[in-house]
Amino acid sequence: MTKPNTLAELAAEAGTKFILALFVDLNGKPCAKLVPVEAVDELAADGVGFAGYAVGAIGQEPKDPDLVAMPDPASFTPIPFVKEGLALVHCDPHVNGEPWPFAPRNILKAMIQQAADAGFEPWIGAEVEYFLLKRNADGALVPADDQDTAAQPCYDARSVTRMYDHLSSISTAINGLGWGNYANDHEDGSGQFEQNFNYAEALTTCDRVITLRYLLNVMAAERGMIATFMPKPFANKTGSGLHMHMSLTSGGAPVFPTEPHEDDRGLAMSATAYSFIAGILDHACAMQAVIAPTVNSYKRTGAISTASGASWAPRFPTYGGNDRTHYVRVPDSSRIEMRGADGSANPYLAAAVALAAGLDGIKRAADPGALGTGPKQERLPATLLHAIERLETDEVMTGALDAAIPPNTDIPSVAAYFARLKKTEFWDWHSAVGAWEHERYLTAF
Repeated sequence: MTKPNTLAELAAEAGTKFILALFVDLNGKPCAKLVPVEAVDELAADGVGFAGYAVGAIGQEPKDPDLVAMPDPASFTPIPFVKEGLALVHCDPHVNGEPWPFAPRNILKAMIQQAADAGFEPWIGAEVEYFLLKRNADGALVPADDQDTAAQPCYDARSVTRMYDHLSSISTAINGLGWGNYANDHEDGSGQFEQNFNYAEALTTCDRVITLRYLLNVMAAERGMIATFMPKPFANKTGSGLHMHMSLTSGGAPVFPTEPHEDDRGLAMSATAYSFIAGILDHACAMQAVIAPTVNSYKRTGAISTASGASWAPRFPTYGGNDRTHYVRVPDSSRIEMRGADGSANPYLAAAVALAAGLDGIKRAADPGALGTGPKQERLPATLLHAIERLETDEVMTGALDAAIPPNTDIPSVAAYFARLKKTEFWDWHSAVGAWEHERYLTAF
């Protein structure tokens, strides 16, 4: 039997009645239109139109032409466990018939092409951490599980059991999609969980991160809970990361495991892998603006400790072996784990800048320095504003964000647009007056 490959064939095989044609803006906001299956041929041929400025952070003004979301049939995902007959397809936004360079999925695809031009195929695994919360009668946010109050709740079997219905429903759903969920656990903070699935080609994994966030949000809401990917919702609890496991192949063959060369670091990795690590560490401070893109992000990386005794977030761009205190952890010779990204990161952008940094390291044959350190002895940026300032002066990182801009066009810089958005976000926070200031200053003088 021939495997279905058109959107119409996929929808028919899955018994789909409606399709969410979905994409995200630069902030990771999921945007979609609900398309009846009767219009699937029109969706496949013509896409579906959006007023781009209304979408949010995607580089358009009210006067601009429509943003047209063109579906990628390879990403078609039936989700009948959300609503009977519902499916989702990830889309590539276009304007005037051309891929829109401000669309995160288009940016990652451009960087994947750059990797291909250099002879590599990127692979990514992602750890999606999140909190399950609810609001008390007074409006305060608390863990959804009233009994989740232990000082060190990580891996607690009782907490996992109390959340069995939620965790098992998500596991069953994503295993049904063929993602290969292999573990579901309680993380270090009260109310914090992680559900893991197998690694895949970079674009596929990033699509799955967006899909999983959507599923977690809507399926938690059905149980009266709030699923949040906010980096640090509680000052005294561990924050949520988006740890990214990265590797490269060349012609299908892995390139990170050792090849004949002198290696006094003991990680059994190739010179190519060490240069990839060096590139990430060299650009880490600028990269943080993209992979830790909110004001709240820097309360995670700035934390010294938490109620459990550790923050599990890197503070310096260093690397090491199977050691979770580093920015880059090397659990084995086939991959690296980048631990700087947090739950607010747009996975497409995070993958794009990490890939650009690593490829730059390979191009320069960069050296990461001694094991346990890094090529630069510096602290990660203290605030979003500091990170943006580093981003603006890093040509490799700005080049990654601008990767989908065609040459010889008058399309403005995506990186400059992103920097303006994030500076505005920082100053909006900085100008707000809150409870801490009232308690500290109201009667202090």
